[in-house]
Amino acid sequence: MKAAVVTSFTEPLEIQQRDVPEPGPGEVLIRLETCGLCHTDIHAAHGDWPVKPSPPFVPGHEGVGIVEKLGDGVTSRAVGDRVAIPWLGYACGECRYCIDGRETLCENQRNSGYSVDGAFAEYAVASARFVVQVPEGISPIEAAPLTCAGVTTYKALKVAHIVPTERVTIFGIGGLGHLAVQYGRIMGGSVIAVDVEDAKLDLAKDLGAEHVVNAAKGDPVEAIREIGGADVALVLAASPRVFEQAFASLNRGGRLICVGLPADQEMSVSIFDTVIKGLSIIGSIVGTRQDLAEVFALHAAGHTRIIAETRPLEGVNDAIAEVLAGKVPARLVFEY
Repeated sequence: MKAAVVTSFTEPLEIQQRDVPEPGPGEVLIRLETCGLCHTDIHAAHGDWPVKPSPPFVPGHEGVGIVEKLGDGVTSRAVGDRVAIPWLGYACGECRYCIDGRETLCENQRNSGYSVDGAFAEYAVASARFVVQVPEGISPIEAAPLTCAGVTTYKALKVAHIVPTERVTIFGIGGLGHLAVQYGRIMGGSVIAVDVEDAKLDLAKDLGAEHVVNAAKGDPVEAIREIGGADVALVLAASPRVFEQAFASLNRGGRLICVGLPADQEMSVSIFDTVIKGLSIIGSIVGTRQDLAEVFALHAAGHTRIIAETRPLEGVNDAIAEVLAGKVPARLVFEY
């Protein structure tokens, strides 16, 4: 099979021929149809984060494909099922976090395309318990971005506990942000979109944002305050400065939801403002299997739109360069 492999954090990915893997007990073999390119895959390939993957490895955690083989003991999936391979590749199911519904905090979790080989390949094995069924009517190209970009922003806005009519500000309109705009509207928020490119802000308007702010053309904090301030600020950008701007834009009782993971991890916030204004800073890491099922159900019901372009796996390094240059309107999806 063909796979895109990280051999070194300082070298481009290599397209290699590998043997098709065999599913072990509790696993399924999936023939991949698509896989989205997430910025996390780029961080993984470059070794940007404190806990690094171990080369060689295959990135990819927005994989969608057909189950072709079952490992021993698998009864929850059947050959022919279309399933998604999300970031949460495995959790123990027994710790306090798994038991109380916070499986994405499991300390024994394995992550697709990071601690185990992922979906930048024609075949992959995955835990049968942690792949998620893709409903009929959702194409593999649409399902791929929902598997991470969708579930990550959906879960982040769920934990924000949006009250209808609150102003929800999305910082960074791209693969995640274009879906966050839609979820903010679905949850009853009045959405403000912030980016540095007019084309992405035009997309945000088309998807339901009531206000847009170009942070390259003026102070975004001042602009947001003129609109009425942010009750919820969701940061998807990979810059500590943007987190600080989002915090400064909050109204009293506001919530800063941190999702983006900059290589430079430090941000500065006012303790005084946090206390006096009753502000909350919340970290949100992807979503659970239930969250992803809800994301798929919303899309199957016609409530969301996916903006994506396809690329061949052989062009993986060019695709990464496109993302880093900010040339991608929303999501790139490898189509096999």
